[in-house]
Parts: sequence; structure tokens; C-alpha cells
Amino acid sequence: MQQRYPLKPICFLVLQALACYAHAAAPEGEGEAAAATSAVQVVEVTGQGQSRQVQNITRADLQKAIPGTSPLLTLEKLPGVSFQSADPFGAYEWSTRFSIRGFNQNQLGFTLDGVPLGDMSYGNNNGLHISRAISSENIGRVAVSQGAGALSTASTSNLGGTVQFYTLDPSDTMGVTASQTLGSASTSRTFVRVDSGLLSTGTKFYLSGTRMRADKWKGDGPQDQDQFNSKIVHIFGDNKLSAFYNYSTRSEVDYQDLSLDMVKRLGYNWDNYAPDWQRAVNASKGIYTGGVNSMDDAYYLGRGLRKDNLGGLSLDLQLTPAAVLKTTIYHHDNKGQGHWYTPYTPSSATVPISIRTTEYSIGRDGVTSDLTWDLANHTINAGFWGERSLHTLTRNFYAVTDGTYQDHFLSNPTSTGFQQDFTTTTRQFYLQDTVSLLNDKLSINFGFKTPKVAIDAVSLVGTRAAGDIVAKKTFLPQAGITYRLNQNDEIFTSFSNNMRAYQPGVNGPFSQTQQAFDLNVSQLKPETSTTIDLGMRFKRDAVQGSIAVYYADFKDRQLGIATCAGIVGCPSTIANVGKVETSGLEALAVWKLSREVSWFNSFTYNSSKYKSNYIDNGNVVAVAGKDVVDAPRIMFNTELTYENAAWFTRLGGKFTDKRYYTYTNDASVPSFWTSTLSAGYKFKNVGAFKDVSVQLNVSNLFDKQYFSTIGTNGFAASDPNGTLATLLAGAPRQVFLTVSGKL
Repeated sequence: MQQRYPLKPICFLVLQALACYAHAAAPEGEGEAAAATSAVQVVEVTGQGQSRQVQNITRADLQKAIPGTSPLLTLEKLPGVSFQSADPFGAYEWSTRFSIRGFNQNQLGFTLDGVPLGDMSYGNNNGLHISRAISSENIGRVAVSQGAGALSTASTSNLGGTVQFYTLDPSDTMGVTASQTLGSASTSRTFVRVDSGLLSTGTKFYLSGTRMRADKWKGDGPQDQDQFNSKIVHIFGDNKLSAFYNYSTRSEVDYQDLSLDMVKRLGYNWDNYAPDWQRAVNASKGIYTGGVNSMDDAYYLGRGLRKDNLGGLSLDLQLTPAAVLKTTIYHHDNKGQGHWYTPYTPSSATVPISIRTTEYSIGRDGVTSDLTWDLANHTINAGFWGERSLHTLTRNFYAVTDGTYQDHFLSNPTSTGFQQDFTTTTRQFYLQDTVSLLNDKLSINFGFKTPKVAIDAVSLVGTRAAGDIVAKKTFLPQAGITYRLNQNDEIFTSFSNNMRAYQPGVNGPFSQTQQAFDLNVSQLKPETSTTIDLGMRFKRDAVQGSIAVYYADFKDRQLGIATCAGIVGCPSTIANVGKVETSGLEALAVWKLSREVSWFNSFTYNSSKYKSNYIDNGNVVAVAGKDVVDAPRIMFNTELTYENAAWFTRLGGKFTDKRYYTYTNDASVPSFWTSTLSAGYKFKNVGAFKDVSVQLNVSNLFDKQYFSTIGTNGFAASDPNGTLATLLAGAPRQVFLTVSGKL
């Protein structure tokens, strides 16, 4: 058994070092001179000048990851961030779970160049996952705000932090960039990008294509994706007009959800039956073999299919020397199906299995507009976001005769369990003033936003709920202060109120029966949070870092409670568990030990607890004082990097504390370490190619067995026997080799 807190000595040293550097501040003026003469420079990652806790993931971090890796996976090194996935790329959407300070993914906000991505959950109703929105090679940087995002963020789910992805502009130089990745599980990934270069008209553009083919690391079935990305930029005077269009198709075969009991009986490598159709048929009849003792231990196969179109047009206008207006219009449409071969609904008297689908469609159009006006020592920001989203959710059943792969969108179902249409109208206005005082040493900002989200739900088939519901707040304030102690050090504090709108679709209040919805709707309140941050950033020639403490008061937390096995698809129960309190500490330090060597460390201590019990079917569920599910208390990340003109090597490790998957904390998965390695060599020129490089990536370097994702089939009040199948195993060691270059 692992000790729960093996990191205390290490963490103590890290925090002690942070404190030493924070107090060893050079007198004002000396920092500038030192920076000018030092050969060692540190890349900015700590969000200097922000009144909120902010960190940046740079282009270098994204390039050192396995090509095709979800940018979310690269964020797990940052304090406060927990990311889990059952695949080495972090792109398998059924398994991806991203949380910050105990707030889970659907309580955070995500944008791509300001365009809202919704909460990026699996059964999304108002966005899409970043891995489908754009290829990782076309992302320039990622900004994470752990506590509260900027008021301008186009999101109504960001109770906690925000993640903002920023794409690369087309290059000023004409050329072709290409890479080829081969590796474990028959992985083959090809990326090609063509840049026009800057034309005489002031226009430049790029087109890129990505093709990925890979098998699952266990079991049978592919995880494939094709993507097309494009962007055009036109500069005229001080103004900029840009547009983008991205297309993605993804087909991923699922891993079987596990329980603690299943792992004891069947092992971490247990998976669904495919391609053994006869064993699946036998199991559906109660004929079990090889340690199986339940119809839910495995199914024949599961699959997710997604097709997305995302486009936008942006205009940056320099209205006056002191005023800039940026307006973006966007469109997103999505078609999705989740296939599950269910033994609970037979196709015929002789075939006891059918395909149960959850089918999604999204059509959303929106606009964001932001004005920035510098007036004396004031900076005024004001803006508006409006969106209309049409979402359809359907549960269908399709007959099958054998185990032939159905790797396409199905039509003409034999029956429909339910169908709902949702029209969601969102509008949000914000206003903020930032004033600089004391020769720019002191910066104070204050503002507010006014979100309103209205959902009109129509039930076309079945007994799931229909009706109208509105979440709105006329005044959600946010304030912050930054004080620059000297050239290199600053302290910051912030306060914010946020609201999460109700969600249509799979997991919202309309996933209940009409009777349950009618009983609860008058008592429903949107989730709200109040967050306070206090911290310090410091920067030297060879080191930069930050340390922060935080507190979040979370009210009217809505819990979706699983009432049966996921494949059965019972209506969920929505419970208001009242208040949750979160507090913690985050620390980060990056040392540049020499011109070639740097050392990154981050530490998180987070305590998220339910503060009140709740009622489920007339029974009191005692969760007061219990830890929030899927919220590790301690995380620690360390990463050592060596890089010169030719060679680079990066070795990293992360510790994640144990996580509960029941609300009463009677069941959990143990803590674990994972390690990664990337290394490569950069050539100058090889024939006609420039900037040629060869890169090796190894995930789970020491081949540890651990549970990655929890809550795939929801969370439950209790699991005393370890039979809740809501866990996924992490991928074993995987190795990938990439060759890239430019023409």
C-alpha cells in the first residue's frame, strides 16, 4: 500500500524555497540591470500583472507533448489542475475529466480565441471538446485562471476557473510544415500545414489537415480522427479582419467501465467482448465464463461518433488611438451518436442484443463584442455575448444480427426511448474599470456581469421532462487589486461572484421524469459561487513563481445521482446538496538552473467539503463534512528539462492523491504517481527540409497500474461492495516517435 502523503518533505522544501525567493527581493532598479546582464532567462508562465491566479502553458510545452495530445493534458502540471484520461493522448472524450480546485469540468469555462466551447463534457449541448475544435499543432498558448475567469469570458458555466485557448496566426513566411507520428497501439498520425506567407494585399492564411489512426491499448477497436483547420488574416491599417473554419470527424471505441470488484476478479486489462460476438450473446443469456458473474461486467462494444463544423469571423477595429472594438460572429453545428450494445433490449427472439444509441445534434450561432477604451489612468472594458442554441437529444434502439462493426451514423431505428428538443438563449453583458495608481504600482479593477440563460424544452417522445426554466443574475460583481512591490514582485487579490446556468440534455434538470421535474422546478436554484484569491508572484534572473491561497463558497450544488446501470439509461435524480466550501494553497516555481537546464515544480493542497446533507427518495444521505467526489487533496508535479541547440529532454512526474467516487466517502481509488519522458534531436537542414526534428515520447514511463478516470457512469451515495462500474484504468506505458520538418 502507498502512503497517502509521501510528499511532505518535498513539498516543505518547495514551499520553503518559494518563501525564500519571495522575501529575497532585490531593490527596485537592480532587477532590470541584472536581467540585462544575465545569460539566463525565464519564460513567463505566471500571469504577471493579473489580479487573479493565472498561468500560461507555452508553445514549447505543447510541442514537447505527444502530437495529438489534448491541450488539457498539458495543463495538468499547473497547480490546482487535475486531468485524467484512459488514453495516452487525453483525447478519448468518454474518459476525459478536467477539474480545477475541486470544480469539475462542467463547472468551468472554455473558449477558443474567445469563441465559447461550452463545458466540453461528453454529452455536450452547447459546445465541443478542444481536441475536435482544432489540431494541437495550431494552438499557440493556453491561459488558465484557477479561481475566476475574466468578466469577458463567454461562458455561463464557469463557477470555478476558465481555460482560454489561443490559436497561431498564419505565418508571414510561405511554407509547408509536416509531421508523422508512429507508436504503440498501431498509432499513425499525419499532420500537414500549408502557409501562404504574407501577401502584398496584407493577407495571409493557412490550411492544415490531420489524419489519426490508432487502436485501443486493450480490447478491440479503433480511435480515429480526421481534421481540417483553416485561418485567414487580413491587415488594413491598424485594423485586423480574420476568419477561421474547422472541421472534425471522430470515431472512438469505448473501454469498458470498471468497478473495484471487477478489477479484483478480472484485472485492469479487462474490456468489452468484441470481437467475440458469441461470448457477448452467451453473457446476455446469463452464461458467464472466465470470472464474469454479471451481465454488466462487459458488453459487446461501445462507440462514440462525432462530426463538427466550427467557423467564425472577427473584426478588430482601432476606433481611436485609445479605443479598440473586437467583434466575433460564430457558428457551430454538431452531429453525434453514442453506440452501446445492450443486452437489456433484444433485437429478436434469436438475437438477445441490440444497439442502444444516444444521439445528439447542436446548431448554435452567436456573437461576442468587446470594447477597450483607455482614458487617462483608466481602462474601460465593456462587452456583450449572445447565443441561440438548438439541441436535440434522442435515445434510439437498432436491431442487429451479428457483431459486424457499425462504424457509421445509424438511421431507421426499431424504437425510440425518448426525444427532446431544447432551445437555449443566452445573453451576457459585462462592464469593468481598471485604474492604475501610484505610478502604475497599484492596479484596481472592479466590474460586473449580468447573465441570463433561458431554456425551452419540448418532449417529443417518452416521459422525460419538458418545460421552461431561466437562470439569471442582474449583478455578479468581480474586483481585484495588484500591487507591484518592485520590478519583479507583486501581490494580488481578487473577489468574484459567479453563476452556472441550468443545462439541457443528458445531465440537467430535464433528464428527470416530468413528475420529478414538476415537483422540483419551483425549488431549483442555479449554482453560484463566491471565490477569493490572495497571492504573490516573484521573478528573478533564474527563477519565477507564485504562491496563492484561496477560498470558495459554493451554494446550491446540483448533484446528478445514478439510479441504475449506465447502459439501462434510467432518468437521473437531481439533488440540491446545498453548500460546499473549498479552501487551499497553490505554489509554483520554475528554476533556470543553467542555460540548458530548467526545473519546474507545482504543489496543490485543496480541501473541498459538502456542508449539508441531502434528501434522496425520502432518505437522508449524510454527506455533511465529507470530501467532494473526484477532488484530490494533494497534487505535486515536478519536471526537469534539458535543451540546447540540438538536443532536448524532458522528464516529468505527477502525484495525485486518493479520490472518492461516493458522496459518503465510503469508496475511493488510491493515490498514484505517473511519469512521462520526451526527448529529441533537432537538425538544421536535411536536403530540402528545414527545422527537421526527431522526437520520442513515452507516457506512463514506469508502466504503473492505476485508475485514471472516475465517475464515468456518475457518482452514487455509497458503494460498500465496490460494485459501481464507474472507473477506468489508466493506459500502460506507450511509446511514440515523431519526425517533423518544414519545406
